[in-house]
Amino acid sequence: MQVVVLAGGVGSRLRPWTHSIPKPLLPVLDKTLLEHVVSSLPVDMVDEVVVAGGYRIDQIEEYFKASDAPFDVRIVPEDEPLGTGGALGNCRDVVSGTFACFNGDIISSLDASSMLSLHRKNKSVGTLGLWEVDDPTRFGIVGLDESSRITQFMEKPRPEQVFSNLINAGSYIFEDDIFDYMPHGKHSIEREVFPHLASEQLLSGQSFDGYFIDAGTPAAWSDAVKASILHQRWNTGLVPTGTTSWFADEATYKSLSKEATVEQSMISHGSNIGSAHLKASTLLEKAVIGDGSILTSCLVGEGANVGTNCRLTEVVVDHGSDVPVGTIQQGGQWPPLTD
Repeated sequence: MQVVVLAGGVGSRLRPWTHSIPKPLLPVLDKTLLEHVVSSLPVDMVDEVVVAGGYRIDQIEEYFKASDAPFDVRIVPEDEPLGTGGALGNCRDVVSGTFACFNGDIISSLDASSMLSLHRKNKSVGTLGLWEVDDPTRFGIVGLDESSRITQFMEKPRPEQVFSNLINAGSYIFEDDIFDYMPHGKHSIEREVFPHLASEQLLSGQSFDGYFIDAGTPAAWSDAVKASILHQRWNTGLVPTGTTSWFADEATYKSLSKEATVEQSMISHGSNIGSAHLKASTLLEKAVIGDGSILTSCLVGEGANVGTNCRLTEVVVDHGSDVPVGTIQQGGQWPPLTD
């Protein structure tokens, strides 16, 4: 099967990391975010990944040319923002037959092969992965009948409009017939296509349990790392016995200061941690954390240096930057934005 990954955004909520690394290439443990997204399908079912993107697409293409990923990657450039529908519609000349489509931020426990079975059984044009939430007003919601066909679809309903707590989880199986229902140019598949298909009973939906994380914000990124550790979503590296953190290699783990405590965190190659405390944080390659520092839900970029006795909470530290001794910061990015 082909898989379309909708990755048109610039990753603004993960800045400054994404100023130099496109979000699909950011590492979650030993895999890129894009590889995690695609893994909702068994690897032997995927022969080509089509990335619908508009930001640093040359970088994405070059990375996968040089990698040993078990699938080919093709880029369909988005020269201007086209919305979710326009971005998918832009791929109409390069995808055919039955294909999968995933939003580019999603890390979940979804098994899309079971969606495919339902899709074929119901002879649907589209089948959606569904997740149950308490407050669905920020999402697209669906109504289902007894055969798992979607009877209604409403994007971001007002509280008084809510008829279901099942939301669109950004993971789809489509027939290429979907393009017959999509206008050319910029549009929203959630607002302009799904409601129409639902009214004609051409959509199915399958809910799933486990975990569902949209990893597009710093807090959600930390949740994605924790889930990936808990559910062993890595091929290399280790989670040493008695710990809750992933280390890229044994040398990085053994370099920890004896006074360091590291919980539910991702520690990449060459990182160095003094007598510091890290919780739910991500360190990219060759990051350094000084003695006495406390980091909670932080994202520390490649080659960044956090000085001694810092207190950082939910801060994204830019690649190669230096956080001065004693810095205290809650939220935002380092270096701080200036007017």
